[in-house]
Amino acid sequence: MTIYFFSANEEPYGCFCNFSPHGFELDGLWWSTSEHYYQAQKFPGMAHAETIRLAKTPAESAKLGHALPHRSDWKQVKYSVMRRAVLRKFEIHEDIREILLNTGDRMIIQKDMGDYYWGCGQDGSGNNHLGEILMEVRVAFLSLSSNDMFQEKRIVR
Repeated sequence: MTIYFFSANEEPYGCFCNFSPHGFELDGLWWSTSEHYYQAQKFPGMAHAETIRLAKTPAESAKLGHALPHRSDWKQVKYSVMRRAVLRKFEIHEDIREILLNTGDRMIIQKDMGDYYWGCGQDGSGNNHLGEILMEVRVAFLSLSSNDMFQEKRIVR
């Protein structure tokens, strides 16, 4: 059975959404959501990145991330940026990592009708890259021992 998710408030799979309130430390900074991290990486080293990091909501961070032209190599790096954020989010939060692992080998699809890159799009022909990343992260957790997986200090907030 395929697992579909879209909103952060959907149980039990809302935690797969980038707007879910599962913060983490990465690059020496605290990020409220994976959306905050992703959007800020469009502007490395710029004051606008810090404004995005400190945005009150993930929706606000997304709006700020779309407000200015982003770095020139964004198309080439955005997948790896998202994968890094998603991996870190699930490393830190054991509860949602268990939800991800309990999906077994089922297909995970972000049912975002308007997003053909990260989601499945209106007609289902989208790339579903966020779903792909979640499945990649799931495989990574299953293939690593718990000692190898959690070398960095856990951050609990």
